[in-house]
Amino acid sequence: MNAGSTARTFLAPVALGVLALALWQALVVAFNVEPFLVPSPVGIAGAFADGVSNILSASMATGLNALIGLAIGAVAGIFVAIMANALGFLDRMLVPLVAALAVIPIVALAPIFYAMYGAAEETGRQLVAAVAVFVPMYLNTLHGLRQAEPVHRDLMRSYAATKEQTNRILLIPGAVPYVLTGLKIGSSLAVISALIAEYFGGPAKGLGRAITSSAAASNYTVAWSYVLGAVLLGAVFYGVTAALESFAHRQRSGR
Repeated sequence: MNAGSTARTFLAPVALGVLALALWQALVVAFNVEPFLVPSPVGIAGAFADGVSNILSASMATGLNALIGLAIGAVAGIFVAIMANALGFLDRMLVPLVAALAVIPIVALAPIFYAMYGAAEETGRQLVAAVAVFVPMYLNTLHGLRQAEPVHRDLMRSYAATKEQTNRILLIPGAVPYVLTGLKIGSSLAVISALIAEYFGGPAKGLGRAITSSAAASNYTVAWSYVLGAVLLGAVFYGVTAALESFAHRQRSGR
């Protein structure tokens, strides 16, 4: 990556972010906007610094649920996609089910899982995240499994390869980039889903509960500091999966 590419990739977004924050601060000061409407970036940063230990603790709780949900959803999505690719009737059966899962709102799932497993348990939040991750993982994996060239499939058949061998040698390795793209998309969905699920009760130790509790107590700047914590948590999840995807691409290209 040359210097110009580095500037475009990293420095330009940072410069835009700094400009947006400066404009936000200037507008809040110029129009004397009350914190219950929109706190200033300086105020949010101060609240974040004062409560960094609490924010870190809440981020760990939400992040753990998101990570477990991401793992469950990813494994399930990959496995079901492999089965659907191998069995045509299963693929046809899953089309309406996956479409239904894709449009189910998180706010409807969370209370159902809480009723099933108890609001005091983290299981419901983890399953909400898993359901959100399953759809992009399934769709991306299935798409990747179907990208093998016909000539390569014919070659495997000419060698009398079994379906298991074709999957292991040809289809699954070729689907890896698509799987990693699904994982990158799912990582952000896992954090969002785990965060939203916390709005519906349960242990008051995650970011979602901290945001609602702070807002209910009229501590709006503190609530925004927890929002900042959620943004950083999502960025960490996305950054790790994006780095994993980039590493896999470099390995495949031999660089």
